[in-house]
Amino acid sequence: MPNPHRPHDIQAIILAGGAGTRLWPLSRQSLPKQFVPLLGAQTLLEATVARLAPIITPEQVTIVTSRAAAAGEAMVHLAPYATLLEPCARGTAAAIAMAALHFEIQGRDPVMVVLPSDHVIRDVAGFQARLNEAVTLAADNNADNLVTFGIHPTHPETGYGYIKTGAAATGSAVNVTALNVTAFKEKPDHNTAMQFISAGGYYWNSGMFVWKASTILKAIDAYLPALAATINTIRHAVKGGMGFDAAIQAHFASAPSISIDHGVLEKLTLDGPSTTHQLRLQLVPADIGWSDVGSWDAVYEISDKDAANNVTLGNSITINSKNTLVHAGKRLVTTVGVEDLNIIDTPDALLITKRGESQQVRHIVDALQARGGNEHIEHTTVHRPWGSYTVLEDTPSFKIKRIDVNPGGRLSLQSHEHRSEHWVVVRGTATITCGETISDKRVNESVYIAAGQKHRLENLTAGLVSIIEVQVGGYLGEDDIKRYDDAYGRTQ
Repeated sequence: MPNPHRPHDIQAIILAGGAGTRLWPLSRQSLPKQFVPLLGAQTLLEATVARLAPIITPEQVTIVTSRAAAAGEAMVHLAPYATLLEPCARGTAAAIAMAALHFEIQGRDPVMVVLPSDHVIRDVAGFQARLNEAVTLAADNNADNLVTFGIHPTHPETGYGYIKTGAAATGSAVNVTALNVTAFKEKPDHNTAMQFISAGGYYWNSGMFVWKASTILKAIDAYLPALAATINTIRHAVKGGMGFDAAIQAHFASAPSISIDHGVLEKLTLDGPSTTHQLRLQLVPADIGWSDVGSWDAVYEISDKDAANNVTLGNSITINSKNTLVHAGKRLVTTVGVEDLNIIDTPDALLITKRGESQQVRHIVDALQARGGNEHIEHTTVHRPWGSYTVLEDTPSFKIKRIDVNPGGRLSLQSHEHRSEHWVVVRGTATITCGETISDKRVNESVYIAAGQKHRLENLTAGLVSIIEVQVGGYLGEDDIKRYDDAYGRTQ
């Protein structure tokens, strides 16, 4: 029998704008952790969408991410879903407000299930049960309920924020357990976290929320007037005839950079249920095997362990080692007689940390950025909508790549100012445009492309095409490219 409190319109808003610097070297600027298969075959984003079904289908999912991500390596992972693109990072408050406004302009008021894209939840059935409860609360037409999920703390974690709760929420739907939220607490030190757990009534802040679009916009109007002003400017621009995307591009940068927790929810707990705003903040307790996978220590905690409490992922062997995480790729990684380490290996970077210290990995990313390194930006293998390329050798005067083009894949028609290229086909049959000439090249055949010459690589076959590309020139950066035509809408 249909639940009269459930809406006809439920939409998931998945926030995918994070950088994931604490999970370097696997997570990088061009492909953050949410787009990486961190723990299995699925990316964290794919797993986030999958666990919503059948309550919410992929057609009811909108990904909020950066314009740069949508035009870069993450494009492949975003293609199946509707997207809203931020021209710049402004925190979760602005991202959520943009999504709610988008629905308002469409004449809709759905229940928005707001989820980060990079969490792990092991108890999917338990999550779906709590999600149904939260949706029921948020859909109540007699109240403006803002609902969050509070995670039962299992230990005095210092890497999470905490939520303090009070009495059971009144006016809640039948068969739904919800608590009033009385305070948000910043990430505590160990002693404070111990006090929270001893006192009871404290939950980890999951960063997952459920509310109607109209309710969160009302809350932003009440507690975050600077953001409300930006949203109103965008609203009027659209009503004046500007497209939504163009209005976001023009005005989004004026929004304050703040999280929804700091900007709205913390202020709501100080104010309490108000007769003026009729807003109520409630928490659904959840014991669902949750982790925000914010560090390599978190990956260790949620992974299956052997008899010596080691976690081994990828091509690895451990001898007389214990309490150690080894995350390897194709290259063999071995340990002998070590303990309490995180060891993360990628083709161009190796990370070794003492367990318990992995929150500091972000400082390595800061150091790489300061010295102009590239290891925090891209992997040696970079994915594109047409396939991928792998850097095999990189020097100041020449670079060697393997380029793999999927069936039907088509690189842009392009030229380079500072380099020439020599292509050798090593797999399949490549269709190559070079100047005014279009020809098919087979294995062991090659073509030379002079600097400034228009060229394109295509795969018109049913199998994979691979070439070896040798670049020679005074500047070999990926930004030395001029596009004349692109099947994927890229301009740079």
